Amino acid sequence: MPRFCANLDFLFTERPFLDRFAAARAAGFEAVEILFPYDHDPAEIAARLAGEGLQLALINTPAGDWAAGERGFAALPGQAARFREGVRRATDLAARLGAAQVHLLAGCAAGAEARQTYLGNVAWAADSAPAQSFTIEPINPFDMPGYFLARFDDAAKILDTLARPNLHLQFDAYHAQRIAGDVMGLWARMGARAAHVQVAAAPARDDPDRGAIDYPAFFARLDTDGYAGWVSGEYRPRGRTEDGLGWIAPAPAAPAG
Repeated sequence: MPRFCANLDFLFTERPFLDRFAAARAAGFEAVEILFPYDHDPAEIAARLAGEGLQLALINTPAGDWAAGERGFAALPGQAARFREGVRRATDLAARLGAAQVHLLAGCAAGAEARQTYLGNVAWAADSAPAQSFTIEPINPFDMPGYFLARFDDAAKILDTLARPNLHLQFDAYHAQRIAGDVMGLWARMGARAAHVQVAAAPARDDPDRGAIDYPAFFARLDTDGYAGWVSGEYRPRGRTEDGLGWIAPAPAAPAG
């Protein structure tokens, strides 16, 4: 089975943020991801990670003012200074907390100028911190209208164009299903580029034990392909988080004979 990770912005939200680390560990997770850790004391996060023996799988670069519609700055012309400051902030925190991946948020933009801006900014980020692994993630237009990176083929072209060894694909199976309707086929084409995977049921984005995606088959394919990264639950539980974690349990062994 893959190595499973809990997104603490989605799971265990019945508890205060700092209490979610212990809850994740008690539920069997060995790693967590935190999309936006910037409003919390890094020393407190580090203490909770160490105390529970958890790894930090991923953080995002700062999004800006979410309530005002900001979703990052990598593709926004004229916002290079904000993007670079966000990358510096993210990589400093990632180094302090041991975050395996930093996801570079693209923001909402379109057109040739946005593409050139994105290419330049992402290349700068990868080159500015060569020891840090970065990801880019296609996000479906239903959940995030206008987001610059909304197609996996575009992400593949960007990765191939930039060819940075520390730049990878973030494969969110929920977004993949919403974008292309064929998670297994898309993984077959894109999986070799992936350094981080996220899961949720589609289309409801709740517990990944039902819906259009056959997760047992998907996890088996990850094993077959030798995927070594984390698989993070990034979904809205239908009820109490602990009551919906059957999806991380390995299938029972077939009886002998």
